[in-house]
Amino acid sequence: MTKKERFENIIEYFKKERPEAETELDYGTPFELLVAVILSAQCTDKRVNIIAPSLLERFPTAYEMAQASVEEVFEYIKSCSYPNNKAKHLVGMAKMLYKEFNEVVPDDIDELQKLPGVGRKTANVIASVVFNKPALAVDTHVFRVSKRIGLTTNAKTPLETEKQLVKYIPEELIPIAHHWLILHGRYVCIARKPKCESCGVAQYCKYFNNSKI
Repeated sequence: MTKKERFENIIEYFKKERPEAETELDYGTPFELLVAVILSAQCTDKRVNIIAPSLLERFPTAYEMAQASVEEVFEYIKSCSYPNNKAKHLVGMAKMLYKEFNEVVPDDIDELQKLPGVGRKTANVIASVVFNKPALAVDTHVFRVSKRIGLTTNAKTPLETEKQLVKYIPEELIPIAHHWLILHGRYVCIARKPKCESCGVAQYCKYFNNSKI
């Protein structure tokens, strides 16, 4: 099976079995999603969805969060991973968003990456989820699943993974493909013991077929 065929088969499976796939982070505005994605680094979406509401109730806009101290924000997010750094990032992000972007979350990936705490992965999430742009965020799930299934070859970084994936995924499907791979990695192709027996793409999977040899 060629890589192109593997992509085509897997994409067709997800189009049929998971025609709707979206982020599991709760949000109502672009700013709220930006806060949630910053919090989600090395932290579960479930935990973020517990933490974020009280934080955003207290600081619902970039302007209000920009007035907060790092210590104030820390108190709301201390139960997530790396709360010290994330508190600094959130306050810094809010200040820049207020002062330089008039509180409007930009839709450009390069502009987004100017914000504290926003790397390429976070920028891609915002661009794809909020603005439906063909940006593919590579988190640990996407990185692992892509390599295991055989969608990527010798990709050593998230950027290399991203470049290999978007080469074969139709542009209009890139935003949803991000969620397909994340959800597949979260619930089926899990890290320690993938559920190959119940996996709908096992027949196209490099790992599964090699393990049968």
